[in-house]
Amino acid sequence: MKREYDFSKATRGPVVPPAPGKTRITIRLDNDVIEHFQNIVDRAGGGNYQSMINAALREYIQGARLEAVVRRAVRKEVEAVRQALAKTG
Repeated sequence: MKREYDFSKATRGPVVPPAPGKTRITIRLDNDVIEHFQNIVDRAGGGNYQSMINAALREYIQGARLEAVVRRAVRKEVEAVRQALAKTG
């Protein structure tokens, strides 16, 4: 070990830059949620529980979007039926 180290050319920042499209955040999740995903990874023989949480959140978002699209379509159809009935009634 050296007596002194020269840090004059050192830079601050992460050792590994984040992958494009990824943002590092701090989030607090309940222990049982984390344990659930870690257990899935353990049973599968390996993997990344954080990626599984990300995939679960993405699936939820896509499902919510699908629900909104379906609701919009149903509202349009109901309104069209109401107008048709009003014309005939």
